[in-house]
Amino acid sequence: MAKKSSSGRWMSEHLSDEYVKRSQKEGYRSRAVYKLTEIIEKDKFIKRGDTVLDLGAAPGSWSQIAIKMVGNSGQVIASDILEIEPIENVDFLCGDFTELEVYETLLSLTKGKKVDVVLSDMAPNMSGQLSVDIPKSMVLCELALDMAIKTLTANGYFFIKVFQGVGFDEYVRACRAAFSKVIIRKPKASRPRSKEVYLLANTLK
Repeated sequence: MAKKSSSGRWMSEHLSDEYVKRSQKEGYRSRAVYKLTEIIEKDKFIKRGDTVLDLGAAPGSWSQIAIKMVGNSGQVIASDILEIEPIENVDFLCGDFTELEVYETLLSLTKGKKVDVVLSDMAPNMSGQLSVDIPKSMVLCELALDMAIKTLTANGYFFIKVFQGVGFDEYVRACRAAFSKVIIRKPKASRPRSKEVYLLANTLK
């Protein structure tokens, strides 16, 4: 009964959520798009002509906004373990980012050039047990940081979802060791009770 009650509450909140309604009205695939757009408006880190790498892209709302912003002169490369409906002008790779072959294929899609922005909304399948979910999430965060360090231009930006908990402080320190500037954001579209925050890092050391 508890599970049904919890599930029912979530569905009720989801259906009445202002960002869910707005995303449906504006044609975006999920409410997560507003987490990204709020920070873009504040920090101006995706520009026309940029090359953007979108990790954990499904269902594709971040790629939708990124391709609009970079325009015809830019490029968006997206990846997820789940398939997504095609997005015009977005290069999509379906595969498990933790597998070396997928990781290397993703690198090859950049055609040897550096990218301007790496986005990561990756998260493991959540069990509801923070002691299990957060360590799994941190593995993905570490891989995303490694990808960002390898692929970004000197003045590039790294924007990533991170869950607060075990390993969070260490991860922030690792980002600050790699980048000259790291700020922590909690977008309005992020539910208050959620452990998620977003790091925006730029300018590799």
